[in-house]
Amino acid sequence: MRYCKLALFIPCALLLSACTTVTPAYKDNGSRSGPCVEGGPDSVAQQFYDYRIQHRSNDITALRPYLSDNLAKLLSDASRDTEHRQLMSSDPFSSRTTLPDSASVTSASTIPNSDARNIPLRVELKQGDQSWRDEVLMIREGQCWVIDDVRYLGGSVHAPAGSLRQSVENR
Repeated sequence: MRYCKLALFIPCALLLSACTTVTPAYKDNGSRSGPCVEGGPDSVAQQFYDYRIQHRSNDITALRPYLSDNLAKLLSDASRDTEHRQLMSSDPFSSRTTLPDSASVTSASTIPNSDARNIPLRVELKQGDQSWRDEVLMIREGQCWVIDDVRYLGGSVHAPAGSLRQSVENR
């Protein structure tokens, strides 16, 4: 009798385990095709703004290690498009038309979910006596943290839309 119950239980348990599926909590962003910058999301964002302030250039190739594959492609396409020439010749990574003198990225340690794949970080930008805030969206591509969008929050926005991605997408 004991073996009869066990013989019935084992196939039922196997059938039940075969019928259940587990979906991952987050989608794997796969591998990265471009070079990578070391550090967490806040560190990479700060390095990006420091590089931009130091080099004062919109060279997408030089900025490539900091940008997501998708955003880099959008910006590369937009730089060749006459419709986006004005945005690309100013500062597409900020609400204002000219580059800031300094930038301070908020710490990602204030984000409660350390497993997050998308992390928005506020950036305090200053130029002379003016200061404003924007938001940079960091995503994980493979093992790298990269910038996937910039949301313009700083008032007097020069871009045609509320974010960098919306401004350069051809709709």
